[in-house]
Amino acid sequence: MSIDEKDLGDDYEFARKQYYDLAEKGTEAIDLMMELAKNLEHPRAYEVLGTLMKQNSEVAEKLMELQKKKKDIDTKPIQPGLNGPDSAGNTTNNLFIGSTADLQKALQQINDGETIEHKPTTPSNRTI
Repeated sequence: MSIDEKDLGDDYEFARKQYYDLAEKGTEAIDLMMELAKNLEHPRAYEVLGTLMKQNSEVAEKLMELQKKKKDIDTKPIQPGLNGPDSAGNTTNNLFIGSTADLQKALQQINDGETIEHKPTTPSNRTI
């Protein structure tokens, strides 16, 4: 397990614990507010109670989103050469043959997510 994976696991566990703590405290606050709203019978108390319930349900949704993001990260396929120096398929001493304009075009295609079709400039079709 690399340092990044350990950090990711630690961060996930921390965030998960925080969401659980918030949900528990939110449930306690809802119970207290429900008692208060019953005793006061004031519209504002019921409004606050509704807000607390909504916020507590949002915490539960965020917990589920966290689970989904963790699953997506864990199942993400390794792309050779794109996932860091430890990934398979590393290329070293790569040589680009072409003009700087060709290189800029190829880099722009990579940034745009296009497939690169490099046609190097030959002496017969090169402009100076």
